[in-house]
Amino acid sequence: MTSSKNPPTVLLVGGGIGGMAAALALARLGVSIDLLEQSAVIGEIGAGLQLGPNAFAALDALGVGEAVRRSSVFTDRLVMMDAVDCAEVASVPVGEAFRARFRNPYAVSHRADLHGAIHEAVKQHPLIRFHTSAQVEALDIGARGVTAVTRDGRRFQADAIVGCDGVKSVVRAKLIGDAPRVSGHVVYRAVVPAADMPEDLRWNAPVVWAGPNCHLVHYPLRHGEQYNLVVTFHSREQEEWGVSDGSKDEVLSYFEGVHARPRQLLDRPTSWRRWSTADRDPVERWSDGPATLLGDAAHPMMQYLAQGACMALEDAVTLGEAVKACDFDMTAAFQRYEQARIARSARVVLSVREMGRLYHAKGVERLVRNSLWTGRTPERFYDAVEWLYAWRPESCLGDASPSR
Repeated sequence: MTSSKNPPTVLLVGGGIGGMAAALALARLGVSIDLLEQSAVIGEIGAGLQLGPNAFAALDALGVGEAVRRSSVFTDRLVMMDAVDCAEVASVPVGEAFRARFRNPYAVSHRADLHGAIHEAVKQHPLIRFHTSAQVEALDIGARGVTAVTRDGRRFQADAIVGCDGVKSVVRAKLIGDAPRVSGHVVYRAVVPAADMPEDLRWNAPVVWAGPNCHLVHYPLRHGEQYNLVVTFHSREQEEWGVSDGSKDEVLSYFEGVHARPRQLLDRPTSWRRWSTADRDPVERWSDGPATLLGDAAHPMMQYLAQGACMALEDAVTLGEAVKACDFDMTAAFQRYEQARIARSARVVLSVREMGRLYHAKGVERLVRNSLWTGRTPERFYDAVEWLYAWRPESCLGDASPSR
C-alpha cells in the first residue's frame, strides 16, 4: 500500500489470540509493534475451541488460514442432545451445503494450535518485538502518544495502544473503569485421549448435552486423537472471576439429574481446570484518542456460542482495515474500528447470554426449548446464523466512517 504518512508505533497489551492476531494485522501494514505479555512465556492455556466460518475468513485475511486448517478437525454436524432423556434436540449438518453457503468450514481446534499458528507468523515479522513478564501497572494516554510502565519498571512509549488483555484488562480500567459481571457460571475443561472416550460418543461433532442449570460439551481434537470435554454449571457459591484447579467431586455434585450416558463422561478426565466465568455489559464506546480495546478486553462473553476467539480474530482484521482506510491516523482509525464492531459484538454478547438460558433450561422451559427446532430444515438453521457466520473481511468496515 502507499501512504502519505509514516506508519505509527503501537503498544499491544496481551499476547493471547487477539493480541497475536492484532500484531499480525498491523505489522503487515508496516506498523511497528511492541507486544507486552504479563506471563513469562508466550502461550495459551485452555483446551479446545470451535471455529466458525467467520473465524476462517479472518484467519485467511491474516495469512494463517491454511496453517490453522492443518491442525483442525472438520466436523460433520453441530448437535444438541437433551441430557435428561438423551433425546436429540437438534442436528445441523456443516458439510458441503454449509461450506457453500458460508464460504468456509466449521471446525474445532486445540487452543494452543490456533495460537501457535498465529504466533509462528508473528515471530517471522521483523516489526514485532515481544516483551514477556511485562505486567502493565501504569498508563499515560495523551493526545501525542502513550506510555506504559511495567511492574519491573520498564517504560514503553508509542503513538497508540491497543488493550488485548482480557476480562481483567488494565487498558480498559484506564479507558472505562467498569467492573466485570461475574456470571456465577463455572466451566470445567479437560482433554482426554480418544481411547478413554465411550465408543458410542466418539462423534465427529461438537455435541452439547443440555441439562437443568448445567451442560456438557465434547468434540474431537488433533485428528481425533483426543477429545475436548467441557462441563458448565450454575455455582451454588459466590464466585469471583478466575482460573484454578478443579475438583471432580464438585463437578459430580452438579450433575445429579443428568442421564447416565452423558454423565459417564465426568469420570474420564484425570485432571480438570476450573474457570469462574464473567462477561461485561456492552458499551457504546471503547476507544479514546490513541487508545482502543480488542477481544475480551472490549467485549468479554461467555462460551455459549463458541465465539470468543472468533470475535477477537474479526476485531484484529477490522482494526487493520480501519488503520489502512484512515491512512495511519490512529485516532480516526480507532473510531472507525469501534463503530464497525460495537453493535456486532454487543449482539453476540447478548445472544450468548440467551443461548446460555436455552442450554440450561429446566421444567417447562426445557420442553419449550426442545420444541423450538423440531422439523427445522438445515437451510432454516443456516438462515438463523447468517448474521453471525457470513462476516467477511472485505465488508468488515460496513458504512462506518470516522467522526472527527
